[in-house]
Amino acid sequence: MIAVGALKEAAMASTAGNPGEDTIYGGESVRVEQLLPDASARLVTVAHDASLREAARLLVSGTDLVVVCGAEGAVMGVITKTDVVASIGECEGASCALSVAVAMSADVLLCAPHDLVQDVWSRMRARELKNVPITDVDGHPLGVLNARDALGVLLHEARYGESLLRDYVMGVGYR
Repeated sequence: MIAVGALKEAAMASTAGNPGEDTIYGGESVRVEQLLPDASARLVTVAHDASLREAARLLVSGTDLVVVCGAEGAVMGVITKTDVVASIGECEGASCALSVAVAMSADVLLCAPHDLVQDVWSRMRARELKNVPITDVDGHPLGVLNARDALGVLLHEARYGESLLRDYVMGVGYR
């Protein structure tokens, strides 16, 4: 299990952006903070000492990931439907008393609002993740970035770049 301090260090390390690398989304770099309204609506949290049954109730249709928070409110890990199913074997009947902390994934990829979406997408793809918690500098959850959000931004960037290239080749806007 990774300690909360290690998660905070990982979050801080993940925020080291590349200021010289701009994307072409509206002429500015697309940062995770631009996707926070949708990401915040997707955020579901549970206390680290909650029961596995409580977390399972939160994993309803449309919720792929529940963020597990410690006593101070910082991210300790995440729990998914896969984590719940994998832990069911340890339960006996309807009296499952396992804690969320036992079943959660503690090796969590985090991102910060000022991270470039393209950078976060690269890390998500490398770890085959479809959701990543967004945290503030203290490790408190702000939202959950979904792969669809990141891909939507990257697709828009590609279309915008294609449009610019087509205009350049056709001489549109140039004299």
